[in-house]
Amino acid sequence: MQLKFSPIFFSILFHFFLLTGNLMAQQWEFIKERDGIKIYTRSEENNPVKSYRGEADVRTNMASISSVIGSIESFEWWEENLSEIKVLAYEKEKYIRYYLIYDVPWPISDRDLCVQALITNDPVTGKRTVRATPIEGLIPEKPDLVRIKNYWQQWTMEPAGKGIIHLTLEGSVDPGGNIPSWLVNMVITETPLNIMRKVREQVEN
Repeated sequence: MQLKFSPIFFSILFHFFLLTGNLMAQQWEFIKERDGIKIYTRSEENNPVKSYRGEADVRTNMASISSVIGSIESFEWWEENLSEIKVLAYEKEKYIRYYLIYDVPWPISDRDLCVQALITNDPVTGKRTVRATPIEGLIPEKPDLVRIKNYWQQWTMEPAGKGIIHLTLEGSVDPGGNIPSWLVNMVITETPLNIMRKVREQVEN
């Protein structure tokens, strides 16, 4: 006997696999909590480098944290191994385009990155998002530097009441070149931990 299935059946089946696939892709694995910062990682399809996620409640207000994240006036809290930060273009509360050079210990070559950070603000919830991704065509690649191309990072700031902002940092970076992905994955949890510590110090002090 030959089974026959209606188009509705296939539509339901398709959406089921689509939903379960998205849920699997978005599943974060809790790794540790330190200094009030919860750290997660997850594996991404077709990417050997894991993504990271950090969450913390910060005692501040949206104006103060916005002056640190998504602002061109505050660079002192950025990573210590950045040897150069240059603002290429800027439109307040819309986007910032950066050029960055990372000073990497010898014998590994230094890295550089061109990035565009898009800023969005939700007038209803008060949520603020700053999402950064690579942008090509602004700075030519240099022979003595390895250009980072597989990168994204997103800050999410949400008012949580009683003078608290719930801060989330997500991202992934493949430094490229001759650095193996397994080595990157070993230290990936330190990225959100160190950066979020610095942000919290800036706004709480």
